[in-house]
Amino acid sequence: MSREQNIKAQEQLGALINAGAFDRLGEVFAVDALDHDPAPGQAPGAAGFQQFFTEFAAGFPDAQLEAQTLVADDEQVALAYTVTGTHQGEFQGIAPTGRKIEVRGVQIGRFEDGKIVERWGSSDELGILQQLGATVTA
Repeated sequence: MSREQNIKAQEQLGALINAGAFDRLGEVFAVDALDHDPAPGQAPGAAGFQQFFTEFAAGFPDAQLEAQTLVADDEQVALAYTVTGTHQGEFQGIAPTGRKIEVRGVQIGRFEDGKIVERWGSSDELGILQQLGATVTA
């Protein structure tokens, strides 16, 4: 695949997430996509990404992902992004607070045939919990 096709697939992923169209994530993730940094309890493959975003959106139904910068070649796309949302549902055992969050993250995706087959990434999960007022101990 070309750099441009990989960027287009990455942009489609962002659009699907922002639209809450998690049932369509198989359009950009291979069925057996490998997540090198899964969330706790996340199932494998494309189903795991659908599970993760569905659970995240339950806590933050207005969540939006915005790419800040993107670098790509013919095989991989790396991006830094910002996630915003309002805590309107339970998230990681925390009852809704109504607080707004804004955190940054990074992701690197390796693409084959227009789909992500491997993913590495990290979001500021501690920042989310702190913004929700959770007490975090080391």
